[in-house]
Amino acid sequence: MLGLSIGALAQDEPMPDLRNKRESFTKYPKGEIRNDLATFTIGGIDERIGKNPLERIPATDFNMHSITFEGNNVRVIIKSGPFDASKHKLFYYYDKKYLVKIDGKPYYGDYGTIPTTAITSVTVIVNNKDTVAIPPAAFADLYHPDFTYSDGGTIKTHNAVYLSADKKKMYIYMLNSEAIGKYEVTWILQDNKYVGRVIDSGIMR
Repeated sequence: MLGLSIGALAQDEPMPDLRNKRESFTKYPKGEIRNDLATFTIGGIDERIGKNPLERIPATDFNMHSITFEGNNVRVIIKSGPFDASKHKLFYYYDKKYLVKIDGKPYYGDYGTIPTTAITSVTVIVNNKDTVAIPPAAFADLYHPDFTYSDGGTIKTHNAVYLSADKKKMYIYMLNSEAIGKYEVTWILQDNKYVGRVIDSGIMR
């Protein structure tokens, strides 16, 4: 009986979430950036009341593999590509039942399983000539990007680029898929420099 009980417990072993909660909206310091994030993120929805919406740069082209935003002398392009598991180190939990780390780091997108797609680049061009560097580390752990969805047969996107009221801050927002539910990421740029990101997972389950 003891052996059966241990076996039953092992089968019900929960998947650990090793991802860093310090990048979530609730952990972001209070101030102008947090106030801006609250106007469009799901993680910040409880703080949205009374805040004016930000200017939104429209998506001018999007498909299953990429999306382009253009307007107000800003151009943002996000691209994806297939994930080749053979080129990465995969760390599993509980006898290879759950994938929890890729290349030594927890990840977002299809968490617990092997992703099929990854974000390969985030390109930001301002004033039609200057490129803002987005470090690969800002998206290397992000998988299963969703560029489009269908709404009654019409192809739309949840993703967006926002500008702060003073035009000094830019927010690049994506809503992507997990094995269950979604995760959202916002890359934050200030004075044409990348300054960080905010990620919340386990939403829209």
